Amino acid sequence: MSSIQDQIEACLARAEPDVEVLLAEVVGGVTVRLFIDHPQGVSLELCERVSNALAPVRERYALEVSSPGRDRPLTRPSHFRRFVGARARVRTRDRYDGRRSFTGELVGASERDLTLAAGNGVMTIPYDDIQRCNLVSD
Repeated sequence: MSSIQDQIEACLARAEPDVEVLLAEVVGGVTVRLFIDHPQGVSLELCERVSNALAPVRERYALEVSSPGRDRPLTRPSHFRRFVGARARVRTRDRYDGRRSFTGELVGASERDLTLAAGNGVMTIPYDDIQRCNLVSD
């Protein structure tokens, strides 16, 4: 998890405790792209409140706040467990079988790794080796 994500989560824990930070990433060194979720869904009003609560981040970066959408990022073991049975694209830091990108069904998720049934078989990938993972629309 990035330090910007840690900073955002700490700030939102006080200002908007029901907001879950799915992913915060710095894009091009000038923009923070933030994907959030909420038990009642993500509205424009919630995105505005989150943006206002993150004034210290806005002092250093342009800030984009949005819902996860259909291509929801998965970043924590609880996210992977919640979506077992769904299709996902996993991009790894290192090559597995000569590749770094795999698309398939999430068939398992532990505290340390996920299991993906992809075109080349079932594989286990440690979370530490994942660069990015998103659900894939059918």
